[in-house]
Amino acid sequence: MQEDLDAVASISVVPTILDVIQQSTGMGFVAVARVTDDRWVACQTLDLIDFGLGPGGELRLETTICHEIRQSGELVVIDDVDASEVYARHHTPLQYGFKSYISVPIYLRGNVFFGTLCAIDPNPAKLSGTVTVGMFRLFADLIGRHLDARADVTDTKQKLDHELETSELRDQFIAILGHDLRNPLASISAGTRILAREEQAAKSKTVIALMQQSVDRMANLIDNVMDFARGRLGGGIGLNRTHLPLGPVLMQIVEEHRSAYPDRQIETDLALDTPLTLDHQRIGQLFSNLLSNALTHGAPDKPIRIGATRSGNTLELWIANAGEPISQADIPRLFQPFKRREGKGNGKVQGLGLGLYIAAEIAQAHGGRISVSSTPNETRFTLRVPAC
Repeated sequence: MQEDLDAVASISVVPTILDVIQQSTGMGFVAVARVTDDRWVACQTLDLIDFGLGPGGELRLETTICHEIRQSGELVVIDDVDASEVYARHHTPLQYGFKSYISVPIYLRGNVFFGTLCAIDPNPAKLSGTVTVGMFRLFADLIGRHLDARADVTDTKQKLDHELETSELRDQFIAILGHDLRNPLASISAGTRILAREEQAAKSKTVIALMQQSVDRMANLIDNVMDFARGRLGGGIGLNRTHLPLGPVLMQIVEEHRSAYPDRQIETDLALDTPLTLDHQRIGQLFSNLLSNALTHGAPDKPIRIGATRSGNTLELWIANAGEPISQADIPRLFQPFKRREGKGNGKVQGLGLGLYIAAEIAQAHGGRISVSSTPNETRFTLRVPAC
């Protein structure tokens, strides 16, 4: 009930509505009442006849005509109680001593009864057959709409608060999970490297190599999860810029992928002879994500082609693959987190769908962007970032 009283009190036009009604009708007591199946409570009142009822004041429900209005859903208008066949001997005017009365129901969305907009006076008044009834209907509808709007705002705020709380907990969980996975993964990686240095049978060497590839892939996945969590928690992707050649960084990543995909052809044309001021580790991460994406979705019998040039103060780096083109429906959401292209790729596990999102975030942190073009002949991702 207190929430309902607060809701009506928050509607700034209600005092004006009560004042307009009083001046238009001359009636001495005007109120907005909350009427339930067992209570009648005044939400806002204008009392010029010392009726003695302010906001929060209550009347016994069964002593009011509003109780009958709640049941019937119809307004009640009485010009003169003494002249009314229905209300001349009604207990309500006899108990409260009024001669004129009008009460219009207030409904919320979905035809939910809230209460009434009502007025009484100890003297008769000309109410029926005048614009007064229309005015009451209009004001009652206005109050109902205000209450609906306030409820919508409250509901939206509650949903938003819940979503923010859930999002924060989810992001904290991702960050903690990514951090706690690093230690056991480091132990596994160290173990496989130790075993790789010892004499092994050919089959064992193959198994160890596959294990190391899985460790590397898991490490990359954890890096992406951690970067995603940092971005969502507000820290963003930080950069550590250095002035060094980028070509060796990219070629090392190419060789790692050639080792992981020995049956795939990767062609490179990297015209990067001079040092560039970039976060080389982050650009390498971006490049690795794009290259992994091309290997995953590209035609396995066609080469992956890579090119890089510097033009003025801009670095342009592109990776192209043949294969089924990206649909126009998929392109707008490629760089959204946890979104993946439709289709089966080439059978490789596709992961969480964070690789392209992290790549785009790294590009943005450098003041650049990644563009995509896709035709039946070629799909190409192109990075352009400022680099001096």
